Amino acid sequence: MYDDRTFDNIMSEMLATVDDKYDKREGSIIYNALAPVAKKLAEVFYELSIDVNLFFADTSTGVYLSRRTAEYGVNRQQATKAIRMGTFYGSGDVLVDIPLQTRYALSNSSNEATYVAVQKISTGIYRLECETPGVIGNQEFGQLIPITYVAGLVRAELSDVLVPGEEAEVDEVLRNRYYDAMNEPAFGGNVADYKQRVNALPGVGATKVYPVWRGGGTVKCTIIASDYNAPSTALVDDVQTIIDPIVNSGQGMGLAPIDHKVTIAGASGVTINVLSIITLEAGSTIGSVQPDVEATIADYLLSLRETWADSTTIVVRTAQIDARMLDIKGIIDVTNTQINGSAGNLTLTSDQIPVMGTVTLSE
Repeated sequence: MYDDRTFDNIMSEMLATVDDKYDKREGSIIYNALAPVAKKLAEVFYELSIDVNLFFADTSTGVYLSRRTAEYGVNRQQATKAIRMGTFYGSGDVLVDIPLQTRYALSNSSNEATYVAVQKISTGIYRLECETPGVIGNQEFGQLIPITYVAGLVRAELSDVLVPGEEAEVDEVLRNRYYDAMNEPAFGGNVADYKQRVNALPGVGATKVYPVWRGGGTVKCTIIASDYNAPSTALVDDVQTIIDPIVNSGQGMGLAPIDHKVTIAGASGVTINVLSIITLEAGSTIGSVQPDVEATIADYLLSLRETWADSTTIVVRTAQIDARMLDIKGIIDVTNTQINGSAGNLTLTSDQIPVMGTVTLSE
């Protein structure tokens, strides 16, 4: 809007208002008197252009974007804490109960995440909440040590991610949610309403909504976890309870409207096993390229899972795997790639997602 408000343009306009009988050349008294004013005005216009961009959702950032979207009820999602499964043993490797609110840390951990027991699942098995919000709570597994003394406890293990922790929502994700809310208004249990409500729950990454899936008044919502993996049974149960508790289904005791019987399901993971014949550069070995191949295929499968919510079906393509493998240093050619024992592409159903399996390479 203020692109033409540069120092040179402002200076030219100001000098034009001065009678030509006076010396207006650079270095003259008049020029030197006007130059600081033109410089300051150019700075003011530059700052005004920034302010204008912060006012509109498509160019706003940070707290200003949060304030803009909040005017329409779209609030930035804050970082959430991971919920993990902890298993606790006494003498003789017998499962034992522990007091709630006791705190634990991972032994030999590279991060400083700590966990607190928040709910008993069964004897010796507890839900642990990471005390640090964000993905840090999803990342490590292994032996736990109590921060304070717990009587009768011999060893403890941190295992499954029940509800993934999430980082605070970044600008582009918030902006897109805002656009979705504006372009597809949520109302009274329509598809947009279900997507917005379910996606806003901790641990949920995306949702597919199937209205009238078993007749009038029935709705199915299939979810994927926020880390783009298949959700745990615990996460599915949590979402079910919040949206439409099974014991009171259809009675409006959750977020779903009265008379909507909602079924929450989790996207199911399909293990992808890859077999390929490769030609290697001189000096390269299968062992030297194997880690890079596995990481490359894992990244490809993750990219597919990230598109799950907007895809009718996901197709795992051998050509895509080949192309990515050819970018790996040390590999000259790739042939006869198979996915789960077949040379063709693998097409998944609408509620399936691909997860990493084994990679078998031969020369």
